[in-house]
Amino acid sequence: MIAVVDYGAGNLHSVERALRHVDAEITVTHDPSEIADATGVVLPGVGAAADTMRGLERAGVIPAILDAIDGGVPYLGICMGLQVLYEASDEDGGTTCLGVVPGRVVRFPPSQHVPHMGWNQVRQQVESPLFAGIPQDANFYFVHSYHAPVDGAPHVAATTDYSVTFTSALLRDNVFATQFHPEKSGAAGLRLYANFVRLAGQHPRDEAIP
Repeated sequence: MIAVVDYGAGNLHSVERALRHVDAEITVTHDPSEIADATGVVLPGVGAAADTMRGLERAGVIPAILDAIDGGVPYLGICMGLQVLYEASDEDGGTTCLGVVPGRVVRFPPSQHVPHMGWNQVRQQVESPLFAGIPQDANFYFVHSYHAPVDGAPHVAATTDYSVTFTSALLRDNVFATQFHPEKSGAAGLRLYANFVRLAGQHPRDEAIP
């Protein structure tokens, strides 16, 4: 069973629908014991870094998420689910995050319109099972004002350009994360979810993908 972590994120139900569309066996939960027993963990997220971290803390799920990652369970973070993997974010005056990967999330330059909203190309930088069957420079849907820099950063799986080049997908062993929203990204997004479901040991319904 894949655990979709419920801590009050606004995109929870759209992520749930996309996973169910490809026949994933999921449970939407804030129960640490269910997260501990899961074969995969999905952390959706929209909004601000501080709100996300407070929501995770209130739900009491942070230790279970970190234990799952440390135990090799496949993890997929979406949007804020990527940003909170870093040590900190500049958002909300500075927010301490989960510290799974080194680095700090920063705001786009003042000259750039924010949020970065809409379709943009994703350039794969490494071969990853998360992107199996997804062409290079495929378009995915973004909504965000902060980003993870690329220069000198480890674990960059894909990049996107929006006045600066930023990390649009992250890969570290069993940890996968996307800055974009696969659940809003049509067939390519469904393919990405199906790939993660397969990584979690399940058999997605590929014919459900247009």
